[in-house]
Amino acid sequence: MNVKTSVRIGAVAGAVALGLGIMSPVASADPADPTDYRVLAGAGSDTTQDVVNALGEVIDGGTLIASYNATGSSTVKTRAAGCSIARPNGSSAGITALVADIANNTGCIDFARSSRGVKTSGTNLTFIPFAEDQVTIAVRDDSALNDNLDLTSAQLKSIYECNTTTLDGVTLTPLLPQAGSGTRSFFLDSIGNPELGSCVGEMQEHNGVELDSAGDIAPYSVSQYNAQVNGAVFDRHGDTVLGAIDGGQFSRDVYNVVPTTELTDPVIDATFVGTDSKVCSETDVIEFYGFTTIGADCGSTALKGNS
Repeated sequence: MNVKTSVRIGAVAGAVALGLGIMSPVASADPADPTDYRVLAGAGSDTTQDVVNALGEVIDGGTLIASYNATGSSTVKTRAAGCSIARPNGSSAGITALVADIANNTGCIDFARSSRGVKTSGTNLTFIPFAEDQVTIAVRDDSALNDNLDLTSAQLKSIYECNTTTLDGVTLTPLLPQAGSGTRSFFLDSIGNPELGSCVGEMQEHNGVELDSAGDIAPYSVSQYNAQVNGAVFDRHGDTVLGAIDGGQFSRDVYNVVPTTELTDPVIDATFVGTDSKVCSETDVIEFYGFTTIGADCGSTALKGNS
């Protein structure tokens, strides 16, 4: 999806307040017990790591889904025997790890978390949506950039091509999430696929602490921001505030990606497929972590690709 909607900063506050009766804020990073090898293992997106971690803790009493964070130790061990793999940092990295797992028939990863859709056509993978997120831009609240923070897609394209180097008297330092980030690819697609200039730096996605100068500007997940400032997850928004793009923000579905050949597996089917799946049924958890539920589209198996 690439739809502009109004900024919903703080929209999750009520859900968080109610959610305190669902679970304690801040889902653990990786399964708390490193020998807690569950039925399904997944990794990838930083954007959805917290909500999928939480789903892993509540579904089937925390025995079904093991979700591994985008950052942490250099490797993760997903099975009792073997399966010590490089930790995937971001959606594309998670999907790449899943594709390699399929090719090598290692059985170490069952699904990839993804905040982007299909990159290449094909039918090897099925992207199963379970929630909606929005992406907009973030700057520091003490920057002059915050005085009029509604930029157009064309302005952002020029900024990331390093053709526009100042705004509101501030020298710009545009930042992008790390390579392999679904937010990075989604954001760049949404602003017209700029040819990145040499002024562009990198940061870990949705880590506002890394915006440490007046000219820093970066894409940010609204769901992650809401969850951070409202205490659902570890607060790493720092001094950032969110702005708007073309008067709103870019909306996107977020996915759990599985091998298409595994859709007939009863565990995969029961966990991810259809509105009555175990993931889609946990609407309170999804909203607690700042995301919007998607009704009848949750659990759809219509979207397929090779990466």
